[in-house]
Amino acid sequence: MGAGLAARAGRRLKGIQPMKVLDLQCAHGHGFEGWFSSEDDFQDQLARQLVACPMCGDTAVAKLPSAPRLNLSGAIPASAESQGAGTPVAALPPAALQAAWMHMVRRVMAQTEDVGERFAEEARRIHYGETPERGIRGQATREQTEELMDEGIAVMALPLPDSLKNTLQ
Repeated sequence: MGAGLAARAGRRLKGIQPMKVLDLQCAHGHGFEGWFSSEDDFQDQLARQLVACPMCGDTAVAKLPSAPRLNLSGAIPASAESQGAGTPVAALPPAALQAAWMHMVRRVMAQTEDVGERFAEEARRIHYGETPERGIRGQATREQTEELMDEGIAVMALPLPDSLKNTLQ
């Protein structure tokens, strides 16, 4: 039985291509993972500036030294999903803080409507009961933001790199 399991484990699963998982870092020190079909694929995407930091959008990305590993299953370790629940923020390592920030951004993106440059107008309409209350996000100038706050309308800046303004993966 042991030899059969080893033989099956050594075969490539039908339809699943192994991915190289690389540890990457942008010029601002944000660490993240990148999954590529090969080293050539990574270098090609890097040269075309398709590899960008998910935190800040920086395309000045470097590969960090790491032990090679392949992802065959696509499974996320349970510890990555539960990290941060009940843990003081100051005690979290930078990678966990980044993961928590990304989780929060994903929730905001999923649970709000993008009203774009109409943000100030739409926030006022909601505040004054002219339209149903709902979560919105969009762009506002500093002057518009200050005016909203002077009117008692709560707003919060959430700077997002361009890479996060589209579909999140």
